[in-house]
Amino acid sequence: MPYVRHWLRNSVLLFAVAIALGLVAVHTDLIQPHDLKLDRTVQTTFRTEWLNVVMEGVSALASPIAGLLILVVWSGWLLFVRRRPVTAVSTFLVVAIGWNSTQIAKAIVARPRPPREFMLDPEIGSNSFPSGHTAFTVAAFIAAYFLFRESRHRRTVAVVGVFAVLLVAFSRWYVGAHYPTDTLGSVLIASSAIIFVTGVWHAWLLPRLYRIPLLERFGLDEELAELEAAERHGGHHGHTRPVPHSRRRGGGGGTPAGGRHRRHAGR
Repeated sequence: MPYVRHWLRNSVLLFAVAIALGLVAVHTDLIQPHDLKLDRTVQTTFRTEWLNVVMEGVSALASPIAGLLILVVWSGWLLFVRRRPVTAVSTFLVVAIGWNSTQIAKAIVARPRPPREFMLDPEIGSNSFPSGHTAFTVAAFIAAYFLFRESRHRRTVAVVGVFAVLLVAFSRWYVGAHYPTDTLGSVLIASSAIIFVTGVWHAWLLPRLYRIPLLERFGLDEELAELEAAERHGGHHGHTRPVPHSRRRGGGGGTPAGGRHRRHAGR
C-alpha cells in the first residue's frame, strides 16, 4: 500500500468537499433539477428491453451481497492460496473501508432517492447520496491498482478500473436508483476513506500485524522480508515508508523467551 503524504489533511478535506456537494444537492436548487434532468435523459434515451437486463446485471455485480462475496473470495485467495497476509489485510481494508465509508455520508446528507416512478425496480435501502454500488467499484479498482502499480499491467488495470467505475455509475442512473451527483460523491467519499486508510496503515497497523497470531502461519515474516528487501533495492517508487524490520525475541541475552521473529516500525 503506498504512503500518501499529508494523508489526514487530504482525506478530511476531500470528505468535506463530498459532504458539501451532497448538502448543496439536497438543500438548494443548484444541483437537483439538473441531476433529475440528466437521469430522465439517460432513461428516455437509452432504455431498451435488452439494455434493461444488462444494466440491472451490472448493478447486481456491485450490490452489497455480490460485493461482500467478491471481497471475501479475493482476500481469502490472497491469504490462503497466495500466502500473502500483508497484501490480503491491506486489500481487505482498502475495499471494506472505502466501500462502507458511504454509510457515514448517507447519514449526514440524508438525500432521498429519485422518484420511484423512474426506477426499473423500486430501490429498497438507505439514502441516495452517495452510491454504495459505485463506491464499492471505486474501492475495488483502487485496491487492484495498488496490487499492480509496480507491474507492467498497471495501465491495463487503470483503464479497466476507470471503465468499470463509469459503467456501474451509469447503470445506477439508468435503473433510476441514483442521481449523477450521488455517483460523483461516491468517488470522493471512497477516495477520502482510502487515503485515510493508507496513513493509518503505515502509522499504526502495519507495525502491529505480528500481533495477529494466525498471520504468521501464512507467511507474514516472509512477505515482510520480501517487502523490506524490495525497498532496499529500490523496488518501490513514489511515496513509500519503510516496512517493519525483523526483531528476534530469543531466549537469552535479556530478551523475552519464545524465539519468534517479530516486527516493529521502521521509524
